[in-house]
Amino acid sequence: MKSKILLLLIAAFVLSLTASAQLKKRVAISRFEDRSGSGYNHLGSGVADMLATALVKSGKFAVIERQELDKLVEEQKLGESGLVTAQTAPKVGQLLGAELFVVGAVTECGTKESNIGGGVSVFGGGLKTKKARTVVDIRLINTSTGEIIASEAEEGTESTTGVAVRYENMDFNNQDSWDNTDIGKATREAVNKTVDLIATNMEKIPWSGKIIKINTDGTVLMKPGSEGNVATGMVFFVVRKGEDIKDPDTGLSLGAEESKVGKVKATEDMLRGKAMKATVLEGKDFQVGDIVRDKEK
Repeated sequence: MKSKILLLLIAAFVLSLTASAQLKKRVAISRFEDRSGSGYNHLGSGVADMLATALVKSGKFAVIERQELDKLVEEQKLGESGLVTAQTAPKVGQLLGAELFVVGAVTECGTKESNIGGGVSVFGGGLKTKKARTVVDIRLINTSTGEIIASEAEEGTESTTGVAVRYENMDFNNQDSWDNTDIGKATREAVNKTVDLIATNMEKIPWSGKIIKINTDGTVLMKPGSEGNVATGMVFFVVRKGEDIKDPDTGLSLGAEESKVGKVKATEDMLRGKAMKATVLEGKDFQVGDIVRDKEK
């Protein structure tokens, strides 16, 4: 009996290690458009940053840094607005090494206030019942194929009763000014629903990394490292992507043929977790840009 219990405990421990070492997929988030007409300052960028923070806190994803994305958008001359569209997202995502690109717009953000004695006013003063509502339109784009794998409107609401507060000058770049307001709580609810949407749809997209350097000693550098939960001892398959095959009717990518290059084993975390040194177990003639996968197709 004791031996059985010991085996069960060992099995549970191994499973917990496997779960904790689950590879993180990379997500890039565009600055959201503000179509709400609310007049709030920096609403689109503020909601996008809130989503990025929520994804990081979930512990399930590696999120592309805003500065890295903005720099690439500027270099690629994708428009003065700095917004990534559904059309440009696949290219930008591939250059950043992200499996998923999130494009969004805030379509509603505000409050409606009802006088306790009757009547309705917006942004007025006095003792009122208020309902805040935020709606965010979200599109999730598979950067490998350009396919929109999900398109949803996520809504958050918050109702309060009390002395009305005016929000015309609210700045969504300053979290302290709105986080505990009814609008802030409604927005956070919409963002949390978006995190759930991303988590569900990310399961459809395979994890991948990339070879970023060939060392003279025969080892290679791959990304990501520990920031993507890549750990020493893990073994990966390396493949090379062939010509992209597009659907002649839609113009969307159908994928590309891949040829197996070899197999590598992670040995040393590098560049503050952004990369991992790996030894070659099989294959030769590795190239920068070769794709790293955790499973063989």
